[in-house]
Amino acid sequence: MPIDPSGLSRLSRAKYLTSNLFLRGVITGLGLIPYRWRVPVMGRLVSALAPIVGFDKRVRTNLKLTRPDLPEAEVARLCREVSNNAGRTLIELYAGQPFLDRAHAAPVTGPGLAALEAARAEGRPVILVTGHFGNYDAARSNLIRRGYKMGALYRRMANPYFNAHYVRTIEQIGKPMFEQGRRGMMEMVRHLKGGGIIAIVADLHSIGGKKIDFFGKPAVTSVVPAELALKYNAAMIPVYAIRQANGLDFEITLHAEIPHSDPVTMTRAVCDDLETLVRRHMGQWFWVHRRWKP
Repeated sequence: MPIDPSGLSRLSRAKYLTSNLFLRGVITGLGLIPYRWRVPVMGRLVSALAPIVGFDKRVRTNLKLTRPDLPEAEVARLCREVSNNAGRTLIELYAGQPFLDRAHAAPVTGPGLAALEAARAEGRPVILVTGHFGNYDAARSNLIRRGYKMGALYRRMANPYFNAHYVRTIEQIGKPMFEQGRRGMMEMVRHLKGGGIIAIVADLHSIGGKKIDFFGKPAVTSVVPAELALKYNAAMIPVYAIRQANGLDFEITLHAEIPHSDPVTMTRAVCDDLETLVRRHMGQWFWVHRRWKP
């Protein structure tokens, strides 16, 4: 995933530039529509395009592997719901203040909130682990508004044209942002050692990770968040933003702190925690990801 487009072939540059221009045009055009309509329109648009761009195929492949018991009607419903949520999430990030207002107004529940407040009182670092579920940036925005000094780790997108403005957009929610890689890791560790809070999306395939079951199938998963928690005595707390029935609002939930043990056991606990939540809200997890690579 090169930073500079010059590192790509001419064909790749043309493909990425075209897709970026299309997305920017859609985002700009929808920005003229009031927020309460803009978000569902983008959800329906991405849902309609999903069979064409390959989202449905990925969702079906993942569900066939992990939930072969689901009837075809439920699989078809999830194909629409997953893509709808992805579209809503994208346009929300570019909505600015209207999205932040919704995120800031979200109630915060769960036993992890007390653990987070205790860590802040003690000056103890915290690692908030989340997944590609609901709209995870709603949780980050909400907690930053509550005064938590929070940084976040992100993975650069393959499309360098889209990545440039995407990073600027998520930085408007809160800084610092740490790009996955050697430099970003060093900056993130400094932030953590200073008693800061970092948020990590922990449900992507990770080269060099450990095979840990997710929905009953081994998925290569990074144990680095757990290793950092052990090394710097950081509280490790799962956090999620659950999209509500109206499709616009959220509930922020912080689950119980993960007890310190060893990296694999702690990471397995994180995966189990996320799986339990996803089973209750199947359409809100990003089944379009290649979570289980062969």
